[in-house]
Amino acid sequence: MKRIALFAASAFGLILASQVSVAGDAAAGKTKASACVACHGMNGIGTQPLYPNLAGQKEAYIAQTLKGFRSGERTNAIMNAMAKPLSDADIDNLAAYFSGLKSQ
Repeated sequence: MKRIALFAASAFGLILASQVSVAGDAAAGKTKASACVACHGMNGIGTQPLYPNLAGQKEAYIAQTLKGFRSGERTNAIMNAMAKPLSDADIDNLAAYFSGLKSQ
């Protein structure tokens, strides 16, 4: 019985650990976003059809995507170069900023 309880607790812990938790500072993200606006616009709406809208996207999705570009897991020459110098805090802050903008 103890083994089942231990297994259930371990499985639950793994499920919780797999959830992406983002707690960024949107004001700091707005400051950092100056490098993003040429393509994604200050309002988070892409300046060209090729560039995705970031406004209103889920915060965790933006953070996960930026971390993928930073690690090279996701490949795009421009985004890999832009994300490479970002810290985890920078990414969380950018995600908080862009997710808080209203999509059109």
